[in-house]
Amino acid sequence: MTILVFGRTGQVARELARASDDVTCLGRDEADLSVPGACAAAIERAAPRAVINAAAWTDVDGAETAEAEATRINGDAPGEMARACAAAGIPFVHISTDYVFDGSGETAWTPGDATGPLGAYGRSKLAGEDAVRRAGGRFAILRTSWVVSAHGRNFVTTMLRLGAERDELAIVADQIGGPTPARDIAAACLSLVRSLDDGGPSGSYHFAGGPDTSWAGFAEAIFAEAGLDCVVRPIPSSDYPTPASRPLNSRLDCTSLRADHGIGRPDWRQGLAAILRDLRG
Repeated sequence: MTILVFGRTGQVARELARASDDVTCLGRDEADLSVPGACAAAIERAAPRAVINAAAWTDVDGAETAEAEATRINGDAPGEMARACAAAGIPFVHISTDYVFDGSGETAWTPGDATGPLGAYGRSKLAGEDAVRRAGGRFAILRTSWVVSAHGRNFVTTMLRLGAERDELAIVADQIGGPTPARDIAAACLSLVRSLDDGGPSGSYHFAGGPDTSWAGFAEAIFAEAGLDCVVRPIPSSDYPTPASRPLNSRLDCTSLRADHGIGRPDWRQGLAAILRDLRG
């Protein structure tokens, strides 16, 4: 039996498809998360041995004016998946986000810390987490941050494009977190499926690249690795206003994931080098 993945064109879904021949990825044409019942029907049809949800509403700013739609995709649909998996007796792995926290302080967030989303996107993702926990099956919620890859539009691909066009870029320096390569997230999800199959505990976990850095620090590392002569000018978040507030502290404590499932924190610097190799072909 296969591992069914919701999502096909996103960063993590593409890496899951590349990582394993046992993965079947579903796009919106096969399972529209905005349609009630579509996810459960897809799971019933496929009869997989496990399900990974790598699909989501990811437009953080757009969610501010479309919270109901974002919540349907990020909240209701994962709950539907989790209930279907619980009924079938199979593991469910769900990808969540650092945006469920309010970004205060400077200490890394643990999975048990109180949540407090700053905006609609974070609230929609927290609704999904709550629904997964209520389903009562075997599950792992994997909160991650700052996802990057060689696919699509993300911070790495954007910096490479802008860094080749400009001599200087103003980049936010007061938001701190862990850049996380999608390839590493995919590997962690597959490891969680195996661990849950072997009796590993259900729960909420954190998985983010290390060491922690700022967006400005990450941009400098990207330019250095790519050999781009672009100067980074650090700025505060207040100089780059957005419709949705971003958490200043996105540090994630990943120790419980290693303790419960043997999955360590990846080094994003190695992941960045691999992304650049992919882009160079």
